[in-house]
Amino acid sequence: MKSLFLLLFVFASSLFFAQENTTQTAQEFQDELNKSYADKEKSPLTEEDFKTFTHLDFFPVTDEFIIKAKFIRTRKEKPFEMKTTTVRLPIYKKYGELHFTLEGKEYKLNVYQNLDLIKKDGYEDYLFLPFSDTTNGNETYIGGRYIDCRIQKELEWTIDFNKAYNPYCAYNDTYSCPFPPRENILKVPILAGEKNYHP
Repeated sequence: MKSLFLLLFVFASSLFFAQENTTQTAQEFQDELNKSYADKEKSPLTEEDFKTFTHLDFFPVTDEFIIKAKFIRTRKEKPFEMKTTTVRLPIYKKYGELHFTLEGKEYKLNVYQNLDLIKKDGYEDYLFLPFSDTTNGNETYIGGRYIDCRIQKELEWTIDFNKAYNPYCAYNDTYSCPFPPRENILKVPILAGEKNYHP
C-alpha cells in the first residue's frame, strides 16, 4: 500500500509541474497526460487496459470553461481529514474560495492545501481543487475530477476546466483518491476536461 501512495505522489508531481508553466495550453496539458498514461512506468492502467489503450477521452477544448474567479483568502481554517476511496485520511486545510459566474449563475469552489505536500521543496504554493458536477456518472467519472494549481498573486484567479483530470481511481481501484468535499459540488455541467474512461 505504501508503494501505491508513493506512486500517487509521483503522478501528482508530474501533473503539477506539467501545469506549473502558466503559458501551457490545455491541449498541451492533455497531450502530456496522454503521454504519461501510455508509459507503463507511470500509468495507473492495468495490463488488460494496455491491450487496447490508445488515448484518454476529453471534451473539446473551449474558452467557455476558462473562468475568471474572484479569490477570497480564508484565515484561521482548521485542518481536516479529507475522505478518500480507502481508509486513508490525508490532512488538508482550506486555503481560500473562488467565486465565479457560469451560465449567468454564481458559484463557489474551495481550494485546499495538503499539509504534508506543502512541506516538500517545490510544493510550498501548491493548491488542490477537487470538484464534482452534474456530468459525474455519465460523461465524466462518478467520483469527481481534480485541477492542480499554484497560488496566484492577483485577486482574480483563472480556473481552466479544460485541465480537469480524473483521479487514478477512475482506472484502477487499488489506489486511494480524495473525494471532492461537499462544498465543491457544482450544480451545473462542466463540459470540459477529461471524460469517463472506457477501455
